[in-house]
Amino acid sequence: MTMKTLLFTVAASLTVATAFAADPAVPAASPAKPSMAKPCALCHKAEPNTVRGNFDLVTFKAKTIQVKIDDSVEQFKFDEDEIKVVNGAGKIGDGEFLKDNLVKKGHEVKVEYVEKDGVKTAVKLVEKPPVKISDDMLMKTADIEKLVALGPEKGKYFLFDSRPLPRFQDGSIPTAVNLPFPAFDKLAEKLLPKDKNALVIFFCQGVTCNMSPGSANKARKLGYTNIKVYKDGMPAWQEKHYGVLSPKFLKEAWIAKEIPHVLLDTRTEKEAAKGFIVGAVTFPAKKAAALAKKLDVKKNAPIIVYDQKGGKDAEKAANSLLKAGFKRVAMLTGGFEAWQADKYDVASGKLATKATYVSKPRPGEINLDEFKKYAVELPANVMLIDARTVTESKAGMIKTAKNIPAEELKDRQAEIPKDKLIVFYCNTGVIAEVAYNSLKSLGYTDVKFANAKVTFAKDGSYKISKE
Repeated sequence: MTMKTLLFTVAASLTVATAFAADPAVPAASPAKPSMAKPCALCHKAEPNTVRGNFDLVTFKAKTIQVKIDDSVEQFKFDEDEIKVVNGAGKIGDGEFLKDNLVKKGHEVKVEYVEKDGVKTAVKLVEKPPVKISDDMLMKTADIEKLVALGPEKGKYFLFDSRPLPRFQDGSIPTAVNLPFPAFDKLAEKLLPKDKNALVIFFCQGVTCNMSPGSANKARKLGYTNIKVYKDGMPAWQEKHYGVLSPKFLKEAWIAKEIPHVLLDTRTEKEAAKGFIVGAVTFPAKKAAALAKKLDVKKNAPIIVYDQKGGKDAEKAANSLLKAGFKRVAMLTGGFEAWQADKYDVASGKLATKATYVSKPRPGEINLDEFKKYAVELPANVMLIDARTVTESKAGMIKTAKNIPAEELKDRQAEIPKDKLIVFYCNTGVIAEVAYNSLKSLGYTDVKFANAKVTFAKDGSYKISKE
């Protein structure tokens, strides 16, 4: 299938290339599952035998590609010599592109497929390319840095985050106001400046995101003349800078929803003991540089820091964390005083001294301790399946398990009872997750997988670890 290209032109100076443009709306082949992620639906329409979502994983052993579509997944078989792959740089190849990681996990992709006997086989995978914006409208990270340092009044600018509210709640660029592209028409009159010659800047989720260019296009049509786009957006900003979020967002988007994060109180331990946000760990600003180096959590863990008033102590701690290599650092605007002013819960006494972070499990992921118990002794109502190939299982296998390779699940359903909990494992967790989603698509409801590394020794012993 030949993709069309849809061009959005903003007064001849803005061109947004979307190699993901769609034909007129065609009903999805299967109404049971979405064929397009919600962000994709902002700019595209449904096409037959096509899905749009985020590239999740590929396994050459099971010949399977997995794409995330919001909270669900779609799987496709593929032939590495037959599939056509186009990466974000426009290079064309076959399955080797997937093997060489030329298509990145999490990137938006369009998959075209054929379906036979209920099996979907991918024939083409296209990674969404960067949007194209004329040079005179582009703003770089250095430009945004200078303006943010001045502030909106001295810098004479208006900075708008075009991402949907949930993304804005995670943390945004200091001084930014949320004007979501999906709600632009509804909110523009209220949020955009009255002066149509004022400097107006839009940003969103990076080089492939169309929401900020789309917002710029809409603003141009409203008569604004000095429009810029920070195309690199939030991902580029977070590489070197902290974001900001309000007490309301910390409460509603993180704590209330129990989203895993690390919360650090940068005041002195004596000051913090008088009152602190529940769950906070002591992280005095004076010791921030040393503490950041010792902080034993993943570099991509979301970290939120606060001080008394949202000032220099929190900034110092945030910058120390960034220097130590942490990728997702945000500062609480207004600090502890703003939290108290909003009448949110506080605690007093001694703060925790050690930060812990446990990422949110992937859908279907089994608790590791539970899996280890099943590996030793299997209850009558549980079936443990080794999803690797027969050859791999012969080199070592958990004794309580049965080997059914992921690619054979459909043909061997008769061996898999529906009245038991089915648990998959493999060497890394990747094929186990593929098997989990495959069995779920076949109508099984009580299914889990071990998102863990399982290694076998020559003597038949094994080691289970979380990596």
